[in-house]
Amino acid sequence: MTRWTAVILAGSRPEGDPLARSMMVGHKALLPVAGEPMVLRPLRALLGSPEIDDVVVLTQNPADLRSVIPHDARVVLRASQTTIASTIAELVASGDARFPLLVTTADHALLNEQMINEFTREADGADLAIGFVERKPLISRFPDAKRTWIGFRGGRYSGANLFAFGSKRVLPAIERWRSVERDRKKGWRVLSALGPALLIGAIFKLRTLHQTARAIGRRLGIDARAIQMSDPLAAVDVDKAEDHALVEAILAGRA
Repeated sequence: MTRWTAVILAGSRPEGDPLARSMMVGHKALLPVAGEPMVLRPLRALLGSPEIDDVVVLTQNPADLRSVIPHDARVVLRASQTTIASTIAELVASGDARFPLLVTTADHALLNEQMINEFTREADGADLAIGFVERKPLISRFPDAKRTWIGFRGGRYSGANLFAFGSKRVLPAIERWRSVERDRKKGWRVLSALGPALLIGAIFKLRTLHQTARAIGRRLGIDARAIQMSDPLAAVDVDKAEDHALVEAILAGRA
């Protein structure tokens, strides 16, 4: 059975996080969610999954989180670099983590073992896999949920903050990500950086989500997959005040 190294991205924006400031918390990963620092929720889910061997928590200044990260032989707290791409590239190139890598974020407060198991099962063997949620199941449950949606033939999708890096072959893709990282919330800029054919296909919805992932893989010379998560809550992270309120309501059984 494939065993994964998990990476939690728990860094802060250079200018600070508006939600953390509004709640008078010095670090976004320490935002209180259901009475505990937010980063502990995805960390606990990862440690509880039979698919995960070890967990690396990455942040600019590890001292910011050291007091809340549990003392566990499976958990390592490391300093991150200036960007997500450079951090992951250095981590895998240095040998500090073994392939395959599952990457998620500290604000994925609703992450659970079922999501992890589904994603790793579907991503097994791919060089690169990215989790997505289709719009209709989420909006049918939470009509006011605000997400960034990207349209493809057959549906509109939002990212699930779940990424799989399966082998060294993915490193060039991470390098390409450096050039579009600032625009990752603007799907059309990401696709345009990967080639005009992909951008045109997205504009006119000529390809499904899965066909687009395969096309990106061909362009990068890797096996790339889009994984549609069955639980729409995989698309809910804590990025704004309304996200925090929604997550708290879900965990309290009020939503």
